[in-house]
Amino acid sequence: MSRIDTNDPTPQDDAARAGWLYYVAGMTQDQIAAELGVSRQRAQRLVAKAMADGLIHVRLNHRIGACLDLESALRDRYGLGRCRVSPSLGGADPVLSIAPAAAAELERVLRQTDPLTIALGTGRAMRGMVDAMAPVEAPQHRLVSLIGNIAPDGSASFFDVIMRVSDKVRAPHYPMLVPVISPTGAERDAFHALAPVRRVADLARTADVVFVGVGQMSDDAPLLADGFVTRSELDQMRAAGAVGEVAGWVFDSNGHYLDVGTNTRTGGVRVEPKLARPAVGIAAGASKAAPIAAALKARIINGLITDELTARAVLAL
Repeated sequence: MSRIDTNDPTPQDDAARAGWLYYVAGMTQDQIAAELGVSRQRAQRLVAKAMADGLIHVRLNHRIGACLDLESALRDRYGLGRCRVSPSLGGADPVLSIAPAAAAELERVLRQTDPLTIALGTGRAMRGMVDAMAPVEAPQHRLVSLIGNIAPDGSASFFDVIMRVSDKVRAPHYPMLVPVISPTGAERDAFHALAPVRRVADLARTADVVFVGVGQMSDDAPLLADGFVTRSELDQMRAAGAVGEVAGWVFDSNGHYLDVGTNTRTGGVRVEPKLARPAVGIAAGASKAAPIAAALKARIINGLITDELTARAVLAL
């Protein structure tokens, strides 16, 4: 005799059902209210909760003409292999705009049948990409982190993505089990002398495809906001010309990596410029324009996923 589950649905169950009825079944909010036995206002809130909680992912399948023009201009200027420009969302978080496009690009790579080593950075945009991904069975590939995943207090770095993406992909994954930034260069070197760390670092250096965020070095620098550098360290690097960072490695307006500050203690693997393999930068926002342009100029990245406003700002530099 089969067991019938008599547990009451949770609020998230109701939100998921409402989101399904609205976005997939095409029901109106009045129809959803009647179907679920709730008020129209309650149905409206449930649909909104389904989107806010990430239970529903919406992707734009039509490529807007203005975005296509920007993609073409960026390709022509920087010789990009891959470029996607998403419509901007006004004052909303630009990560919401670019995450679906970034997820689609990673899914495209994961669907390739030949085995690949895919190296991943960290950060808000990268986490948004992974959250927007659909599950993909890709056991033929290997996923490796470019950056350490240990925060200054010893906890796992909040925006590390290697574990999150591995859950959706079910592929072998290799986290970089070192601090994002070590207290001293000697400690960083000691971590990299360990055989398991050395093997992961070698795997990251020889990756076939790279996906990274691009960080700014302004007052809202992710390295500062997340506690990896102090204000004095940030000021020191800015005085030396720092404008951006990729995978924790800081560079100037020409995309040249600096030999000062945290670059002497960064725990991960540097994304080397001018290599032939795809290296896709995922970033959007007004403060990202200068670091994106610098990374493109030096070919630290040779692909880009951004939004319309950021693309215009990069091209205006």
